[in-house]
Amino acid sequence: MIHSTKTKTLTLSRVLWVSGIFCLCLLAVSCGALMIGTAEVSWAKVMALVTGSLPADDPVRLIVLKIRLPRILLAGLVGFSLSMGGVVFQALLRNPLADPFILGVSSGAAFGAVLGIFFGFTFTLGIPSMAFAGALFTVYLVLAVGSRRMGIESSSILLTGVIINAFFTAIIMFFISAVADSRLHAMLYWLYGDLSQSRFGPLMLLAPVLVFAFAILFGYAKHLNLLTAGEDTAFQLGVDVERTKKVCLLIVSLVIGLTVSFSGLIGFVGLILPHLARMAFGADHRLLLPTASLGGAVFLIAADTLARTIISPSELPVGVITAFLGAPFFIYLLKSRGSQWSRS
Repeated sequence: MIHSTKTKTLTLSRVLWVSGIFCLCLLAVSCGALMIGTAEVSWAKVMALVTGSLPADDPVRLIVLKIRLPRILLAGLVGFSLSMGGVVFQALLRNPLADPFILGVSSGAAFGAVLGIFFGFTFTLGIPSMAFAGALFTVYLVLAVGSRRMGIESSSILLTGVIINAFFTAIIMFFISAVADSRLHAMLYWLYGDLSQSRFGPLMLLAPVLVFAFAILFGYAKHLNLLTAGEDTAFQLGVDVERTKKVCLLIVSLVIGLTVSFSGLIGFVGLILPHLARMAFGADHRLLLPTASLGGAVFLIAADTLARTIISPSELPVGVITAFLGAPFFIYLLKSRGSQWSRS
């Protein structure tokens, strides 16, 4: 069960104020990421580009508009979606260790994407659809295998997710190793989280889906608050528990499936940021959802900037950076169960 230590009454103005602070942080980190890289870009050049006074043949225009800006935008959207998914999974399972990567949803979506590439589907519709189907199938497997007759036991579901994650990862590696297809071999890098192939096209699809999904999940924020106190309690207080769980799981599966099809497997974002946001602002999902999601965007933009500069001119998959930071955090949560949580 989740317990909040915050006693301050939550108002709409506080939600907007705190979210506005996070948006400013997101803007600042994005501007910094635009200037940092193998080729340094000065603030004066960025401002000249914004005002339209930068010459058309200046290489900064290509670096910023064609390479860095779409990558930063994709990193922000991916971080937003993974963290939002982590918040929902942790609420539904009442477990701080739940996130799309650990539960196997991300690897299930990746498995669907690999199948889509194997069968020659395109990234326009086919591969995102296969990734969504893989994510949805994984959620079904985790809940079906991890559920008990008396209800859902969060520790059983978590363990089931870890096993299914390993299983799908093994299948993916089998495809990559056994199939003589250059596209599948190229996916080895993508599977560790690759944002280097970002383009504005995928962003035009991902951004509106995220806005729509966030609006729906935010509408269920009060229901998620009650579910964290237990399904029986929520039911007695008028929550349609089964409908809430189905809608939230379907929405998160759609988001994670679409995200993974464009970014590959990026772990631990949905674990770290929701927990930090909960520690800072409490467990009310009306504030937790926007702060954790925006925090995920800030975090992944910063992590991707580090990934592409730490061994410059080469770069690391961003999933390497998030795993390096997230694995110790996971061990900490495993030992302490988090300062805002008690055993379910």
